[in-house]
Amino acid sequence: MISIKQINEKDIDLCYELDSNTIALWSKKQWSNEFKKEGIKVFGLLLANLVIGICVLQVVLDEAQINYFVVKQKFRKKGFGSYLMSYLIKRCRLLNLTKILLEVSDSNINAEKFYSSFDFFTVGIRRNYYRDGSDALLKEKELMTKK
Repeated sequence: MISIKQINEKDIDLCYELDSNTIALWSKKQWSNEFKKEGIKVFGLLLANLVIGICVLQVVLDEAQINYFVVKQKFRKKGFGSYLMSYLIKRCRLLNLTKILLEVSDSNINAEKFYSSFDFFTVGIRRNYYRDGSDALLKEKELMTKK
């Protein structure tokens, strides 16, 4: 059975381990700092009782920023990431947020296609942003128009 649950700071080791075995984005200290930020919600994607994905969402005023999104390698391209993203979009709409923002490396073609399939559009570029010299594509999804 697939489910999504909110993860809290006591699960930092779990988050760090999943990150280390996938995209290796943050240190344990960075994970700890992320949980302390205002408006942070961390969601775990579970298959039975196994966490196979994590998303870190930060709500700021009427927008949400996806700071982290990953699904374990062996569970990719099987609909699990789409399940998690659909959940996040629904949740943001329930909070009456106007848009969701994220950034992704221009060299990560699979992630780029994945986000585009959810109508995220590139709205900016940060040149040489990542350690490997790749650019960060700033992506945005409109949820509702401001009145």
